[in-house]
Amino acid sequence: MECKMPKVFIMDVDGVLTDGGFYYSAEGKVMKKFGADDNDALSLLKPYMEIVFVTGDKRGFPISRKRIVEDMHMVLELVSTIRRVEWIKERYDPAEVIYMGDGIFDHYVMKEVGYSIATADADKNAKAFASYVTERKGGNRAAAEACLHILEKFFCAFDPDKLPAENINEHRDWTV
Repeated sequence: MECKMPKVFIMDVDGVLTDGGFYYSAEGKVMKKFGADDNDALSLLKPYMEIVFVTGDKRGFPISRKRIVEDMHMVLELVSTIRRVEWIKERYDPAEVIYMGDGIFDHYVMKEVGYSIATADADKNAKAFASYVTERKGGNRAAAEACLHILEKFFCAFDPDKLPAENINEHRDWTV
C-alpha cells in the first residue's frame, strides 16, 4: 500500500512505550515500566498529526491510562490485538495511518496501513513487514526515535541545534 500523507500515528503501548514487562504482586498486575524521552518527542510530532495509543491489556489498562491519558494527555483506546485492522478501518483511511508495534499480531496491521514502524526487539514478522525498524528497543526511547524519523521523512526534521518552541509541550513543564 502506498502511503498518503500521514494524518494519524497509532502506537501499541506494551513493548513500544514500555519494555513489554508486567510487574505482578500477589494482588495482580501492579506496574509497567515506561521509557524516557518518548513524551518529549511525541510533543514535537503532535502539531503535525493525531496521535493515538492502543492496548489490548485490559487488566493493565488503568496503569497505561495513568501514564498516557492523565500524565501525557494523549488518547488511549482499549483495542484487541486481533481486531486492530478493522478498528482502524472504521475510523481512518488506512493509507493515512502510521502504525507502530512490536507484537506477534502487529504485522497484520502493518500490511494494511500506509507506513509502519517496529521496535528493534519486535517479533520477526513485525520487523519483516515494517517500513522502518528502530535501532532502540521498546521502552528504551524507541518511540522517540520513531517520532524523529516521522518528522524527518514526512514533515520537518527536528533540528537539534535549535530549541523547540516553548508551547510545544503544553502539559509538561520543561522549565524548573
